[in-house]
Amino acid sequence: MPDRLAERVAVLDWNSLHQSLDEYGYAKLPALLNKTECKEIIDTYEVPDLFRSTIDMSRYRFGIGEYKYYGAPLPSLLQQLREGLYPELAITANRWRLL
Repeated sequence: MPDRLAERVAVLDWNSLHQSLDEYGYAKLPALLNKTECKEIIDTYEVPDLFRSTIDMSRYRFGIGEYKYYGAPLPSLLQQLREGLYPELAITANRWRLL
């Protein structure tokens, strides 16, 4: 597995992923983050300054728990995922828009 996250995203089999999106509406990715990177993202949950809002799900009858929206700027790993995944996903989205 390549060391850099951008390289891990770049070497994905995008032809197969696009085909899966077209056929099934979803595509399963291999693990892109290692354990250390996953922990880094998980640990952000306890840093309130990183989030612009927190939603109490029970208030809206969505169940029990909460979810949070990151503020800008995103944590580095999430920004790298966004920058790596979005251009390829936009190809499918733009193709679907024309259907």
